[in-house]
Amino acid sequence: MPTLEQLRGGELAGVTRLQLAYGLTEFPKEIFDLADTLEILDLSGNALTALPDDLARLHKLRIIFCSDNQFSELPEVLGSCPALSMVGFRNNRIRTVSASALPPQLRWLILTGNQLESLPAELGARPFLQKLMLAGNQLHTLPVELANCKRLELLRLAANQLNDLPAWLFEMPRLAWLAYAGNPFCTELEKTESGTSITWSQLRLQRKLGEGASGVIYRAECLHGPSGETVAVKLFKGAITSDGSPLCEMAACVAGGPHPNLIPILGEVADHPDGTRGLVMSMVEPDFSNLAGPPSLDSCTRDIYPEGKRFSLDAALAIAHGVASAARQLHARGIMHGDLYGHNILHCGEGRTLLGDFGAASFYAPDAPHAASLQRLEVRAFGCLLEELLERCDAPDAAGAVLAQLAALQAACLQENAARPLFSAIDAQLAALRQSILDNPF
Repeated sequence: MPTLEQLRGGELAGVTRLQLAYGLTEFPKEIFDLADTLEILDLSGNALTALPDDLARLHKLRIIFCSDNQFSELPEVLGSCPALSMVGFRNNRIRTVSASALPPQLRWLILTGNQLESLPAELGARPFLQKLMLAGNQLHTLPVELANCKRLELLRLAANQLNDLPAWLFEMPRLAWLAYAGNPFCTELEKTESGTSITWSQLRLQRKLGEGASGVIYRAECLHGPSGETVAVKLFKGAITSDGSPLCEMAACVAGGPHPNLIPILGEVADHPDGTRGLVMSMVEPDFSNLAGPPSLDSCTRDIYPEGKRFSLDAALAIAHGVASAARQLHARGIMHGDLYGHNILHCGEGRTLLGDFGAASFYAPDAPHAASLQRLEVRAFGCLLEELLERCDAPDAAGAVLAQLAALQAACLQENAARPLFSAIDAQLAALRQSILDNPF
C-alpha cells in the first residue's frame, strides 16, 4: 500500500489506482495531483465523514471505495463525477441517499451494512445499473422505479425489514442472482437443524484451509464417527456479509440435504467455548478446484476464467448436469442458492462437480404463488453458466447436434422469466443428452 509520505512527495505521479488506510479524518488534498490518471480510489478503513465538494476534479475516477468509515449520508458530490460507475460505502452509518448522490453512469452500488430505511426513486433512472448490494440495512420497501433498471443482474437484500418481495422484481429481464434471507417475511422458513451434533471436544483442528466473508474453514480430525476421520470444519462469523447472514447460509447448507453434487454435511458444531456456530463437512478431494474466478471490477457480474481454459464436451455436459441436478433438489426443498456462479463450483478434470458457497442462499415456500418465478431467476444464472461452458467447449465435429441442443437450452434459460424452463426439465434434458452420448459415442 502506498504511504502518505509517497503521495505528498509526488512519488505516485501517474498512478491509476490508489489505496490509503491510515485512520484519515480528512481527504488528502494531494490526491488531486493525480487527477489526470487516477481511475480507482480506495479510502476504506479510515475515519472519514465527508468528501471534498470538488471531487469531480478527479475527472477519470471510475471506482471509489469508502467502506468502514463514518459517513452518515452518501456524499452528494459523487453524483457530479462524470466517469464514476462503481461506488462502495459498506459498513458506514449511512441513513440517507439523495438523488444527487447517484452518478449518472452508476453500474455497481454497494451500501451493505448501513442504516438505510429507504432509497430514492431516482435510483430507477440509472440505466447502467447491474449490481446493487443492500444487505444489512433497515429497508422496509424498494422504490417501484427500480423496475426501470433493465440491466440489473445481481441484487442483495438480505437482513433488512422487508415484509415481501415486490411482484415487479420477477419481471426484471436480466435479474439472475438474488439474495433476501433474514427479512421478516422469510425468517420462519430459515429455522433448520441438521439433527446431528458434533461437540467441539470431538474435533481436533489441524490447519486453516481458507477464509471467506462468512467464516473460516479448517482441516480437522473428527472423533465423532470413524476414529481419526479427516473432515472440514467451517466456523461462521457473526457479521452480515455482502450476501447475507452466515446463520442463513448454515441453515441452507443443512436443509439442502444429501446429493452427489453437494458437499456432504456431517453435523453441526456444538458446545464451542465461544458459542461460535459451525458445520462439519466431508473433506473435498484435493483434485477439485474452482471452475472460475469471481467477477472483476470491470466484468462486474461475469466470472473470470483462466486464459486458455477449455472443457471437453463430456466434461462440460457433466458440469452442467451436476449443477442442474443439485439446483433441482434445492428448489424442491424451497432453497434459492442465490450465487449460482462458476466461482462457486468445484470440479475436477473428469467433470465431477460440487456446488458450494451458500452465503447468498434464501428460503421460500415451494407452494408459494411466486415460487416458480423465483426459481426461474436462478435458471437465468444457469443460462449464463452454460453460455460460459459452451464458449470454452472443445467438441468433435460429429457433436454438432448435441451442441445445437445445448445452445437452444442456453437460449431458453435467458428468455423472459415466464418462458424459462424449470430445473426439473433442465436436469432431465441434460441427463438424456449424456445418456445419448454414452449410447452413441463419437
